[in-house]
Amino acid sequence: MGSADRAEHLHKENVPNLRFPEFSGEWEQSRLNRFASKITKKNKGNTISNVLSNSANYGIIPQIDFFDRSIANSDNTEGYYVIEKNDFVYNPRKSASAPYGPINVYNGEACGIISPLYLCFKVKGINRRFLYHYFKSTKWHPYMYANGDSGARHDRVSIKDETFLELPIFHPGEAEQCKIAELVESLDNRIATQIKIIEKLESLIKGLYERLFNIDGAAYIQLGNVAKIQKGQQINGDELSEIGSYYVMNGGVVPSGYLEGFNTPANTISISEGGNSCGYVQYNSVPFWSGGHCYTLIEPINSFNYKYLFHYLKFKEQSIMALRIGSGLPNIQKKDLERFPILNVNKEEQDKMACIFDEILEKIVCERQIALKYEEQKKYLLSNLFI
Repeated sequence: MGSADRAEHLHKENVPNLRFPEFSGEWEQSRLNRFASKITKKNKGNTISNVLSNSANYGIIPQIDFFDRSIANSDNTEGYYVIEKNDFVYNPRKSASAPYGPINVYNGEACGIISPLYLCFKVKGINRRFLYHYFKSTKWHPYMYANGDSGARHDRVSIKDETFLELPIFHPGEAEQCKIAELVESLDNRIATQIKIIEKLESLIKGLYERLFNIDGAAYIQLGNVAKIQKGQQINGDELSEIGSYYVMNGGVVPSGYLEGFNTPANTISISEGGNSCGYVQYNSVPFWSGGHCYTLIEPINSFNYKYLFHYLKFKEQSIMALRIGSGLPNIQKKDLERFPILNVNKEEQDKMACIFDEILEKIVCERQIALKYEEQKKYLLSNLFI
């Protein structure tokens, strides 16, 4: 972009930060109700049984798939709205991934019915894919903040349908709308491919675990005879911060906070001792603080490959979790963990297995990092391709 083009861009308010070079001119501003009309058709006589839910993470899917059971009373769905393919649905329920509720498009071929708590609408006169991706950006959030009220329920946005449909929308011509949608969708497709790559690698290592760790007539040794099991040190919650040099592992699967000090060196296996995730096995490649609800495996015997031990424990993670006792705050007793059986093959075999597993894990970590970069790229595009 030359200096003259930049100057022209700065003088135009209704243009996005990123734009394809073949397009120019300001975007038009309209209200959503110029393109959208509310769906009011009800399921009279309970003629349709395909009950749908609108999820922030999974889109519009059959309710039985989302909840593993049907929430709606199949004998009383006359008040549910009937939606068809390409209809939009707004769910006012807030979540971390959708702070003002998710807006999705129904892609099913058969008609479905959806709760009257949702706003359903058809669109005409605007590229549906452009509008869908607009709603995946945050550009409409300020309007919801200014016009929506959480009301009696803090987990749900309270906004009148007619107010929602007055949402201001900036939009270019049809050709530019289409090109923007195609760009975002190409990135979505690449992210989906990346997820499949990761899933295949995860399936591969699970399959290898099953094949190599299930040996008929094998010998076993108790975990307490392989390494010393040490419980961590409790830290006052007031001492934790959201950022810091060293993370703190306690009873969960993610750090409970950060400190400027550590009590456990890098390359140490940890096992959650208490809480709903007790039994979770983790390999810590950096120094960290082991908390009061965390076990670490230290001082392993020389005849055992420590990484082999980690992979075997990860393979047996569900069995370790089954050691939990207590109903309120479940925990795993140290004595039970010490007695846990570990497959005892010769050191040469351990070394070979650990090498194979490590290479696959490194590949998985690499592919996950690539996936995160794609997600960051998508977030950037959604922030800059729309107004």
